[in-house]
Amino acid sequence: MTVEQSINRLEFLTSHIPRLLSEIEEANLSLKISPKKWSKKEIIGHLIDSATNNHQRFIRGQFELNPEISYNQDKWNEFNFYNDISGKQIISFWKFYNQQLMEIVKRIPKENLSKEVRIEDKSLTLAFLFIDYVKHLEHHLKQIVEY
Repeated sequence: MTVEQSINRLEFLTSHIPRLLSEIEEANLSLKISPKKWSKKEIIGHLIDSATNNHQRFIRGQFELNPEISYNQDKWNEFNFYNDISGKQIISFWKFYNQQLMEIVKRIPKENLSKEVRIEDKSLTLAFLFIDYVKHLEHHLKQIVEY
């Protein structure tokens, strides 16, 4: 998949998925099948946290030399209290944040897409990170639908 294909895919997802997620009842969005598993709202929240951290990568990666940007996904999810917040708000925030990221990535100069960001022990290009971001997003959206 290319950056352009990933932009198109993200555009499709942000246009169609919020309506589908909004059809899920609040109780179902908040349901935890076990204390150690995330609810559907927490999975959407994880995608927001991923957007937040990738936002930093897409911006800082263009002007800092190989910045290191990683995060503890469980702590981010825990301290954002997603299960206590309205599903409508979380879904809207997910949609608009991803639309913003899409607009940013559309405008990243081609030469900057090869710049790298360190995540733990790996250096990854901005192009790779965006393509992987969209794949990760789709993986978790499928999770929400499947359980």
